[in-house]
Amino acid sequence: MATSYEIDALLAELAASLAPPQRAAFEAAAHAALEATGCSGSGAAYRVLAPLQRGYWDPPSDRSTNAPHGIGSRQPSKLTDGPPIGAENPRTGARDRNRFRAVE
Repeated sequence: MATSYEIDALLAELAASLAPPQRAAFEAAAHAALEATGCSGSGAAYRVLAPLQRGYWDPPSDRSTNAPHGIGSRQPSKLTDGPPIGAENPRTGARDRNRFRAVE
């Protein structure tokens, strides 16, 4: 049987990633769900609370996490604007071209 301390720690861990208004609503819903199900341990409490927590969590926008939206959304850089590495020039492949040169 789980102690109240274990379930409170689990509840605090699941509520940590939520915004304060959502955290209060989640904690109220979590206490109601735990009382309704009569959980016997922290594992059973997690199985009840994890899907409930996902309902209150809003993922951050791509702008706030600095993740690109697509191909054209990246910042310009010297690496992406320059020629590709190994671009053809007169010296590229000289060793391979001369390796099997026919001897006359």
